[in-house]
Amino acid sequence: MLLLATEGELASPETIVEDVKTGMLQQQIEKVIPKLWSFAWCVVLALVVFFIGTKVIKGIIKLFHKAMERHSFDTGVETFLESVLRWICYIILLSIILGLFGITTTSISAAVAGLGVTIGLALQGALSNFAGGVLILLMHPFRVGDYIIEHSTNREGTVERINIIYTTLKMIDGRLVQIPNGTISATSITNCTSVTRRMFNETVGISYDSDIKKAKEIMLSIAEQQDHRITDEPIKVFVSELGDSAVQIGLRFWIETEYYWDTKWDVLEEIKDKFDKAGINICFNQLDVHIKEKDFE
Repeated sequence: MLLLATEGELASPETIVEDVKTGMLQQQIEKVIPKLWSFAWCVVLALVVFFIGTKVIKGIIKLFHKAMERHSFDTGVETFLESVLRWICYIILLSIILGLFGITTTSISAAVAGLGVTIGLALQGALSNFAGGVLILLMHPFRVGDYIIEHSTNREGTVERINIIYTTLKMIDGRLVQIPNGTISATSITNCTSVTRRMFNETVGISYDSDIKKAKEIMLSIAEQQDHRITDEPIKVFVSELGDSAVQIGLRFWIETEYYWDTKWDVLEEIKDKFDKAGINICFNQLDVHIKEKDFE
């Protein structure tokens, strides 16, 4: 070093001045400058490669989407594969940039192998979610646009996106909920929109004093008036149960899935309105208390 004497001790000011006179400092600077220049050039080149690489990746993603559209792939498959492709492209770009600084692929592989156990433990949740996403795309329990109910947490909504780690649901109130693929693939799911038709199946309890036949006629007429009812399927109105305090009248008919909820709300409202007008009492839980008076002498 410049500031050390040959014996390893701190150099005196006179020695430093002598080294400057003889050109030792200039020689050290001349040795450092090429290295600094090489490093600066690598930094500039890395920035250029990163800029060009990101543009290339965006172009690859666009070509990928066009290819998916031409072959009419499922939207969930498309979004999932897009995430995987994007990760692979950026990993390749990172390897190229590290190579500019002299870090070879062999060195990177050795470092990853050395940290394999730690990385595996840290990412075991992410890996299980990735595997869950693959299962979802292979088994197709639901697709983007389906309305599902996830029973482990009783969350329900429309599937907005199936990503590499998460599935995004849009709730009825507009909130977006991300559920890990590992969780959603390992629990029971109800897919409410996987078919084009759905059965309306409701029961209404009326009092024993009410006219059962009249109640059945009203419910039948209400069902027949529904615009989105599937007419090639019969309407069933029946006594489903003779309960402790009510006669349960059932109503079943098939409806287009898209209009299921609107139809259900309208039918229930019409049943209540027409039952009231016809004098048919809809039963509800109530408690009657009878007090007996007793004379005490």
